[in-house]
Amino acid sequence: MFVNVFNMKPVLLVTFLLVFFTVEGRILRYRRNAHNEYKMCIAEELLELCRQMASQDTKSGARIICIPARDRIECISKIKQREADFGTVDPEDMYVAAREPGEDFAIFEEIRTREEPEAEFRYEAVAVIHKDLAIDSIEGLKGLNSCHTGVGRNVGYKIPLTKLKQKGIIGNLAEPELSPRENELKAFSKLFSKACIVGKWSPDPKINLKLKRKYSNLCALCEHPEICDYPDLYSGYDGALRCLAHNGGQIAWTKVIFVRKFFGLSVGITPAKPTNEDPSQFAYLCPDGSKVPVTETPCTWAARPWQGYMTNAAIAKSVDDLRRKLENLNSIGSKNHSPWLQKVLELNDKTAPKENKIISPKDYLDKANYTDVIERDYGPPFKTIRFCVTSKDEEDKCRTLSKAAFSRNIRPRFDCVLEESVYKCLNTIRDNGADVITLDGGLVDIAQKEHNLKPILAEQYGPTGGSYYAVAVVRKDSSIKSFEDLRGKKSCHTGIGRTAGYNAPLYTLVSKGLIKEGDCPYPKALTAFFSGGSCLPGSKDPRFKLDENISEKLCSLCAGDVDKNNPSTKCNFDQTEAYSGYTGAFRCLVQGGGDVAFVKHVTVPGNTDGKNNEDWSKDLKSSDYELLCPDGGRAPVTEYAKCHLAHAPPHMVVTSHSKTDADIDEIKNALLMASKEYTERPDYFKLFGSYNGKKDLLFKDSATGLISISGESEIQKKYSQLLGVINSCS
Repeated sequence: MFVNVFNMKPVLLVTFLLVFFTVEGRILRYRRNAHNEYKMCIAEELLELCRQMASQDTKSGARIICIPARDRIECISKIKQREADFGTVDPEDMYVAAREPGEDFAIFEEIRTREEPEAEFRYEAVAVIHKDLAIDSIEGLKGLNSCHTGVGRNVGYKIPLTKLKQKGIIGNLAEPELSPRENELKAFSKLFSKACIVGKWSPDPKINLKLKRKYSNLCALCEHPEICDYPDLYSGYDGALRCLAHNGGQIAWTKVIFVRKFFGLSVGITPAKPTNEDPSQFAYLCPDGSKVPVTETPCTWAARPWQGYMTNAAIAKSVDDLRRKLENLNSIGSKNHSPWLQKVLELNDKTAPKENKIISPKDYLDKANYTDVIERDYGPPFKTIRFCVTSKDEEDKCRTLSKAAFSRNIRPRFDCVLEESVYKCLNTIRDNGADVITLDGGLVDIAQKEHNLKPILAEQYGPTGGSYYAVAVVRKDSSIKSFEDLRGKKSCHTGIGRTAGYNAPLYTLVSKGLIKEGDCPYPKALTAFFSGGSCLPGSKDPRFKLDENISEKLCSLCAGDVDKNNPSTKCNFDQTEAYSGYTGAFRCLVQGGGDVAFVKHVTVPGNTDGKNNEDWSKDLKSSDYELLCPDGGRAPVTEYAKCHLAHAPPHMVVTSHSKTDADIDEIKNALLMASKEYTERPDYFKLFGSYNGKKDLLFKDSATGLISISGESEIQKKYSQLLGVINSCS
């Protein structure tokens, strides 16, 4: 339609032009966003590298904007919700994405190797045998000597287990008295006469040693059977073939590419290179029991798809500009050896992005026969490890961990049981309604003495290892110079019965004579000392049987859920009380009127100087706070090693004392596997760290890993002495 603007009145003309340019501007912005601007979702710790990448000038006019997320699991959600356009994914991430309700994801680009740019899959799993081996069906595998890449690995472990189970060659893999890993090892041990399966059969050294002694035939073909771990001449892709050719093996489970290299055959663009091995003496064993010479097209058992880049249906219609951008960035990153190339795009000098036909993640996995490899779960009965959680936020993190860990081969799968309090959880675990919860040292003591639970794992905390320091924090401009000066002041605590916020400060006050030993009950003595008021979350819990007047004073500074304006949760033990826990006690000092906060040594550094972006803390500076020393004076928050109330044992994972050794092995194995996986790759899933803005869910944010424990450490023994004083006046 033509509009003659020259005949318009001035007012109408101005109105028309404003509308026209506004609409036109929106159209132009839409076109630019649709065809030139792409939002890449990236784990938050990689944000700066992503921005370096996005700033590169390329031939492609497309522009990349970096969208931070907690981890890849959250990126999947952001791409689905159109908050981001694409991200880097592994097959395991694709599996999680494919199971999102209402998903419309699409894989639009693969990450292929330069050596095999036309290969359909990243690698293909094969079984190789001596060509004259007397075998005419898969049933003939029984009693053979078998060579594997290593425990838990794809082609040499998970794929043969999965496929042989489907074919009925391997028996029961769900004996309830055995852990999932031991079920697998037992099955291999019964199927094969001898084998070489190296590696850590359990992250726990004692469990690892026990299993290797029990199923020693699975180490018999290794170079060092007594060690049965890396490095070993007969481990890995080529090692399995050496085991087959030179160490008595009769079948080897490995990759096609390594078969071709081992026997001197061509690989992709790499020509054949003569070796000392004779390919004419070996054949592929096919899933149907037939044989194919290794010089011919292989018959495969399954394949691992390539990594790639995933988007949603809205962007998948127009990704040509983005594909060119990725190719340009790969060229620039490779030329300049840029760290963002590997960290952000998962590319290196041996790989390159390659356009593929747009396909859904489910179809992408299924065409490689890889879905069932990820899903391998040999029940019923299907085992679970049930976390007991005390808030909806913690339950959400638990369920996200469950689906992330399942995709990454961590078994048994995790489940979640929601209870209204920690103390309810202790009863639930005791009664076998749940399996684990993480507690601080003070609560571990209660769990052991009152609920028949026991600690099995401990958190670790960076440089301080498996312990932490309980400290008292005051404002730098405060007049408080000693513990004597705290009399009549207002105090902020993590929670009743907890180490840093209750046991350590109470012990300090008693040992200094500021509260008399035997001045029972100690909660009443605290109200007399901190007569200005306190926030000691959990004080209203009936189990403590505190006089109502006492509990009111101990809860006077508490605020309930201030973020949701819900005062009904005032003084709750969990995070529905804003001033509960380490961060909450510090927040009570910052905005709740407190004069002192009893917390962990990492609490102030973790919530200041930009480390916590919540409104109450985003502008705080660590230099504005100091530690109050028990012997008098103050110190910077960095000098906790010489200015602390107690050197406390770590938070610990506890379970029921009634569980069998096998049950405990199973729990330890799964949690240690998760700890190792997500400590090495927090971009996969952030196990340790805040979740949706909430802190200390499942584990403490400051934790850097988990370790198996047995016996009592020196720190625990000293802490037990501290508890002896506290508990003497219960």
